[in-house]
Amino acid sequence: MSIPRLQLAHITKRYPMVVANDDVSLTVQAGETHAVLGENGAGKSTLMKIIYGAVKPDEGSVLWNGQPVHIRNPQEARALGISMVFQHFSLFDTLTVAENVWLGLDKSLTLHQVTHSITAKAGEYGLDIDPARPVHTLSVGEMQRVEIIRSLLTNPKLLILDEPTSVLTPQAVEKLFVVLKKLASEGCSILYISHKLHEIRELCTACTVLRGGVVTGVCNPQYESNASLSRLMIGAEPPELEHHDRKPGDVVLKVEDLHLPREDQFGIDLDGVSLQVRAGEVVGIAGVSGNGQQELLHALSGEDTRSPPGKILVFGKDVGRYGAAHRRHLGVHFVPEERLGRGAVPTLSLSHNLMLTRTEAVRKSGWIDVKALQEQARNIIARFNVKAGGPHAAAQSLSGGNLQKFIVGREIDANPKLLIVSQPTWGVDVGAAAQIRGEILALRDAGCAVLVVSEELEELFEITDRLHVIAKGRLSPSIDRARATVSLIGEWMSGLWVVSPLRETPTPALTPTLSQREREKDRHA
Repeated sequence: MSIPRLQLAHITKRYPMVVANDDVSLTVQAGETHAVLGENGAGKSTLMKIIYGAVKPDEGSVLWNGQPVHIRNPQEARALGISMVFQHFSLFDTLTVAENVWLGLDKSLTLHQVTHSITAKAGEYGLDIDPARPVHTLSVGEMQRVEIIRSLLTNPKLLILDEPTSVLTPQAVEKLFVVLKKLASEGCSILYISHKLHEIRELCTACTVLRGGVVTGVCNPQYESNASLSRLMIGAEPPELEHHDRKPGDVVLKVEDLHLPREDQFGIDLDGVSLQVRAGEVVGIAGVSGNGQQELLHALSGEDTRSPPGKILVFGKDVGRYGAAHRRHLGVHFVPEERLGRGAVPTLSLSHNLMLTRTEAVRKSGWIDVKALQEQARNIIARFNVKAGGPHAAAQSLSGGNLQKFIVGREIDANPKLLIVSQPTWGVDVGAAAQIRGEILALRDAGCAVLVVSEELEELFEITDRLHVIAKGRLSPSIDRARATVSLIGEWMSGLWVVSPLRETPTPALTPTLSQREREKDRHA
């Protein structure tokens, strides 16, 4: 046996209210793609941060190429050849893409050289990004691309990827997998964290399973099924979703020929966007990140109030110039794609983060009923199985998946009449994803109108009644879920849809049948 690239022996990391890692051992060979699998809060990200030097273990040892090492910070990790793509991005909003990448590279390189390298690497791997753009103008999917490109430019010997495909389209995932398989064939070791079990089975040749911070299993995922991996990870298979066909009710949200110029030079102009969402239906919007999703969501949520009169209607009422709070009074609730900073204030407790969108605990005199607020937070934590230290826990102390569950739960628990949600299951485990999707369908069955923007096509096929695609600020006609296929939606993501002059439906030439979709799904399985 060759000397392993990385060995962790009896790693333990304790925090005041939880043991994140408890006597964890793990071995990664050179050129091996090794999955670390576990539900939200299982200790995966903490373990990766220990390897990368961002967190110091309380007990245990780390061996690099057979030699004991003490990695005190990420700079020392990078010097060894370890690179990491974080689930929560480590980017400076006010700097450009090139400046952010430059910070983590050899200082002998000039900014001009780094800019050229980014453009070349992005083109090579199909992760297109403009090096001159400030990070604060990027969507979450585009930030993910920056993190991946930055790591690839370091020519790592060990690449740690924490949910790298959570906001990438299927086409981008396929290109990334080609890159990762090539890196592994050249001797680069890869530690891969993902809740997408089919990705782990395709890409990885070894897997360590964590549950509650403890190693509960080691396997080769290529010899496992999604069901068996689910049982290893959460002790059970996720429940089957029940999608009942029902006739939708009245129009709740209507967007009519919305033209909206970008707010900054790097944004996307909305070009004649039209859509309707009725009571008791889920409408999905697919698309490659950075094609106008962010601009459309800002206009619908009330963050952008520049919409011309008569273009955005809720229950027939013109809300284009209303802010978010005014729209919430009409029953509109919104889940943004950015968890920290937009969905939650990092340093505030979960109970106080409720007050960003919920006011039930505020009494008529203006005083906050603290007990009622904490009880409300406690109920959401319990209902959505959020792993946290209680209502007093700071938002930033939660794992990404658990914070996502809390934010989505906060809005669903409000019993909205219209729910607009972006990336609803970003970074959550298979069990939690099934629960969130089930809750969305339950809202729909109760008569709520739901608009879901997601870059995960499997999710959209699973929960929507109708689908649109957004490309370059334009919105496709809608297509019934039963008639959509991955290949068709992939074509539309490039703006290649055909509209009949007589009706707002795709022409038959581009519309596959349900049996075709089923055959395609069977081939994928």
